[in-house]
Amino acid sequence: MSAGRPTIDTDRVSIELLESAEIDPNDFNHDAHVYVGWCYLQQFDLLHAVERFRSALIRLTRKLGVPDKYHETVTWFFLILIAERRRGRAADDWQAFYDANRDLFGSGSAILTRHYSEERLMSPLARQQFLLPDKSLAA
Repeated sequence: MSAGRPTIDTDRVSIELLESAEIDPNDFNHDAHVYVGWCYLQQFDLLHAVERFRSALIRLTRKLGVPDKYHETVTWFFLILIAERRRGRAADDWQAFYDANRDLFGSGSAILTRHYSEERLMSPLARQQFLLPDKSLAA
């Protein structure tokens, strides 16, 4: 990840490409997932954003032959965090959102492990349905 710029080619990563399952998996890294989640929340309320994002991710993982890669808890957790953080001053500008929320980027694992034990997050149930964090939310 570069110092001040997100590592996302926004011409190659979009809701439309994801929903059509035409997005190049090489372009769809963790940062791109966050970007597309942010885009969904620009257009839809949280519940509709989650519904559309999860459906598109499931469709894409099936098309790519890796349906087990989809993780329900991770999808919900990140969309809820993005929605919460969009309420601040960086809501409508992608670069401002990125700059104000660097902890959401990179591998994403640090923020997950702050809120979830490995056992809970890696459980089969967490992959299939959203589980609340089992660590403090005050971190």
